[in-house]
Amino acid sequence: MLALMAGSGCQQSDNSERKPDSMTTAENPLLAEWTTPFGVPPFDLIGNEDYLPALRQGIAEQQMEIDAIANSLQPASFENTIEALERSGATLEKVNNVFSAVKSANSNETIRATALVFAPEQAAHNIDKLLNKELFNRIRSVNWQRDSLTLEPEQQRLLEETYNDFLRAGAELDDPAKQRLKEIEGELATLSEQFKQNLLAETNAFELLVMDPSDLGDLPDSLAALAAEEATRRGYNCDCWLFTLQRPSINPFLESSPNRELRRRIFLGYANRADNGNSRDNNEIVARTVSLRAERAQLLGFSSHAQYVLSDRMAENPQRVYQLLDEIWAPALQTAQAERDALQALMKADGINDQLQGWDWRYYTEKLRKARYDLEQDFIRPYFEVSAVRDSAFLLANKLFGLTFELRDDIPGWHEDQQVFEVIDTDGSHLAILYMDFFIRASKSGGAWMNTLRSQSRLDGNVTPIVTNNFNFPPPAGGTPALLGYREAQTVFHEFGHALHGMLSDVKYRSLSGTRTPRDFVEFPSQVLENWMSEPEMLRLYARHYESGAVIPNTIIDKITASSQFNQGFATVEYLAASYLDMAYHTRTSTDDVDVQRFEKEAMEEIGLIDEILPRYRSTYFSHIFSSGYSAGYYSYLWSEVLDADAFQAFKETSLFDRDTAQKYRQHILSKGNTRPGMELYKEFRGRLPTTEPLLKKRGMFENAD
Repeated sequence: MLALMAGSGCQQSDNSERKPDSMTTAENPLLAEWTTPFGVPPFDLIGNEDYLPALRQGIAEQQMEIDAIANSLQPASFENTIEALERSGATLEKVNNVFSAVKSANSNETIRATALVFAPEQAAHNIDKLLNKELFNRIRSVNWQRDSLTLEPEQQRLLEETYNDFLRAGAELDDPAKQRLKEIEGELATLSEQFKQNLLAETNAFELLVMDPSDLGDLPDSLAALAAEEATRRGYNCDCWLFTLQRPSINPFLESSPNRELRRRIFLGYANRADNGNSRDNNEIVARTVSLRAERAQLLGFSSHAQYVLSDRMAENPQRVYQLLDEIWAPALQTAQAERDALQALMKADGINDQLQGWDWRYYTEKLRKARYDLEQDFIRPYFEVSAVRDSAFLLANKLFGLTFELRDDIPGWHEDQQVFEVIDTDGSHLAILYMDFFIRASKSGGAWMNTLRSQSRLDGNVTPIVTNNFNFPPPAGGTPALLGYREAQTVFHEFGHALHGMLSDVKYRSLSGTRTPRDFVEFPSQVLENWMSEPEMLRLYARHYESGAVIPNTIIDKITASSQFNQGFATVEYLAASYLDMAYHTRTSTDDVDVQRFEKEAMEEIGLIDEILPRYRSTYFSHIFSSGYSAGYYSYLWSEVLDADAFQAFKETSLFDRDTAQKYRQHILSKGNTRPGMELYKEFRGRLPTTEPLLKKRGMFENAD
């Protein structure tokens, strides 16, 4: 998702004695000049109370800059209007990038309170800017002149994107509609932040205490040690193991524990997050959000939120999204039904005659994987020590693009677990700074993501990018280093793909740089990198046993390859179900509040989702669409996977590390940001449009396709 140990950084300070309302620029490290190496944020100096006054100062500065542009007596030109607007808000962006990263990865009560206060203020500022009549008149004036201006292609793109941003935001609405739009944006910002905070609190609140070691089943020793340490950390003075709703804790337990009742409890704990009728319940937030989005879309002249969102995406409209989902859904569901029947038979062989349930799926999937392929996750983990996987991603970047990564112990981070790397280009020049933050903690949001702390640009000198990768992997425990499962190792490559997209950007304007592309394009560079991770040639380069240093045996590589399409029906169906749920909410034209539980149930019945599989994200914890930027856009992963499967064939047709193909990929995709439409960039790289055939073959569903 767009967003990743030994301590290379410093713990974020908590200077509670500062008086934020009276602080000067010199006293606030966020507003002072940063003299750190490469201008990175001075995390070792920043206090929690520094953020709100600095964010407000950033808003005030940009407002003055906007007023100067809007009220200028000079005729509107590209330079004094479009480029001037591009330059505005530098302080706000600098501070907000840092705050957003810390809020997601190392929050606390002060940070969360700041987020709730600032969210509506930021929303109000953004909409005030976009609805500023005088400012829009100047932008429109420049747009009218575009055919007579001698603009370079990137300048033309910036003008087009700026003009469309203001149009889509409602710049031509009348004053009452603008006022209502401001109210909606402020409320949506607050709802989004509250949704996220409720979900984090619900996730952290759940615990499953296991007293009997037999209930651990075949759980790897390293994960059992981690669960024992978690029990101790939470105050349990016993020989016991504690499991949480974080993916690296719950999934191995569901895969390993023979205790069906315990599997049921933790599965339902996960499935019912923020849906328990308590102070952290998200049902009303979801209902209100969906209603407000529909109202906003109609104010802006669109029939639904999905129509509004998709009009600016590669997909263009809901019909094209549904066409793609439907094309994959039928073969995926057929595959998942066959998988269910095989698991049901295995469960019956265990003497259990009940119907297979969601909490049984992963347990019997692992038993079936072992029976069919003689492959267990415990065979794989010793070869995927977290630092080795990280270094393998670096090695891939070196082989493809000539990049090298140098650990920098002199650069501060926001947590002691962080590592910081200087990225050096193939010609020896400084390219970027990369922060990597691998491990679970209560202060971190779930999942994995990449953040941009500073966007690349060339408008006023060469500004190099600073990006982060964030994960939620199990930390070292019981004297064993952090060992990753196959999917977790794949996640490292995914997020590193986002990082490369940000670091290899080479554009003039920061608003067009790096990952600032349409949602249904941005996942393409991240997903394509996953393809290398499991290639036998790549595995032999990096997968070594953490104790012996032995290269992963060919027998295990063969088993990984043979099982690559195993359980793909389940994985595809749960993802598609969430995509359909997203679209169902956001193609609604009614602004009435929806009954969330009934709506979700009916949406899943309409597509024929089988009872044994839940959508990957149910409504009350679907943070992608209710507290991130993926509303009416969760389909983007599939859309991008069509691109990535097709693009990887370009390397398979030459060689895995072909430098000429990699150079074309860097030149036409990674370096271009949003300077041209995504499909145009893709055709420049591949020479043609993509097809779905490579994706269906990759997932083992080509024979089930019509």
